[in-house]
Amino acid sequence: FPSCCNFSHPLYKLLCLSTFYKASGFCPPSHSCHDWIGPPDRCSNLRPIIFHIPKNESQLEQRLREFRQETQVWNQQFWANQNMSFRKEKEEFLCTRLRAKGVQLRDETGQKAMLNAEEMAEFYKLFLSKNFKKHLCYNRDWYRRNFVITFLMGQVAFQRAWRRFGLKRTKAEN
Repeated sequence: FPSCCNFSHPLYKLLCLSTFYKASGFCPPSHSCHDWIGPPDRCSNLRPIIFHIPKNESQLEQRLREFRQETQVWNQQFWANQNMSFRKEKEEFLCTRLRAKGVQLRDETGQKAMLNAEEMAEFYKLFLSKNFKKHLCYNRDWYRRNFVITFLMGQVAFQRAWRRFGLKRTKAEN
């Protein structure tokens, strides 16, 4: 992965080993002072964020950034696993149904045989039903994480406003 990306957080190692970094080599310039959003990961379809770390980052800002990083890694893992599972089960479903119909997986021209929309709807329904509990847990955790992030962002905004007000007040007193 690119040498310009210097991540200190251990959870980033997991994200950096993803296909995203290997395939794209994406890395923002070292002098950047903004978060960067990369191209979609081919396994999760998520766009990873490389978070800017300011020089004078407060403990609260660091806590927010690290929690956002942890959430990103958690989300990346979930969707990479979910998409892999989906593709595998879809392929198995296709093979099983095509064999049951007596149809080859590929026709004479090499085109992959497909099922019609109604037959595929059956697969989608089965897949969603089978994974209902997993999606329910994911959504619960996703909302909880977003609530924590929003709460921390509010605290950071308040802290920054307080700092600005405090600096103006001390300058006015002098």
